[in-house]
Amino acid sequence: MPRTYNDQKPTSGSRTLTDQAYLQLRSDIIHGALQPEEKLRIEHLREEYGVGASPLREALSRLTADGFVTAEGQRGFRVAPMSEADLADITRMRILLEKQALSQSIEHGDDAWESQIVATFYQLEKVEQSEKRDKAEWEIRNHDFHEALIAACTSKWLRRFYGILYDQHKRYRNIALNTEIPRDLHQEHEELRNAALARDKKRACDAIEQHIMRTAEITLKVLREEEADRENEVDRVAAT
Repeated sequence: MPRTYNDQKPTSGSRTLTDQAYLQLRSDIIHGALQPEEKLRIEHLREEYGVGASPLREALSRLTADGFVTAEGQRGFRVAPMSEADLADITRMRILLEKQALSQSIEHGDDAWESQIVATFYQLEKVEQSEKRDKAEWEIRNHDFHEALIAACTSKWLRRFYGILYDQHKRYRNIALNTEIPRDLHQEHEELRNAALARDKKRACDAIEQHIMRTAEITLKVLREEEADRENEVDRVAAT
């Protein structure tokens, strides 16, 4: 039975089959439904997603360009691996691009830009202060808030590459969603909102860097714990 979309559902007739396959595969990679280094067999994907071979190959080529999939020459495709070094690289680049985009937005943003920040923060705040926070809803509203912060950025290329890095970082961040490590996300977002509305570039850039780094630090801790668990399991099996 074909998969359903996790967070980006196409409207009937609004996207090509390649677009649909691309969005669905990308979403499943980001959310962990397709695991790092998993072999992506066309025949299996045709049954799983209900899409033909040609659109799937085109979608996989696009995902390779975005860094979510690796091509193996004539041997097909695999989900891109995950590693500490990759997380560090993605984190550095996201900070670099998001700070630049945020600075441009503070410089060029108008009243509508400010209003959108206030509105998306309010929606995010409602989820973050709820006793039963819905993780999927939080993810959507968190994305909307970050998009609002950089919405007045004047560089289309900066926005494009930022979007790729945001989703690459999200792929790692999803690993740490269930962690119990203490963190006041609401306070971090509130500081971002206040600094942006105050048109204080340095304060806003410092806040976004700290915010992204905190996410990376927590994710790295979870990655290392999972690796230690795998090694312990290997040792346990070897000893039996």
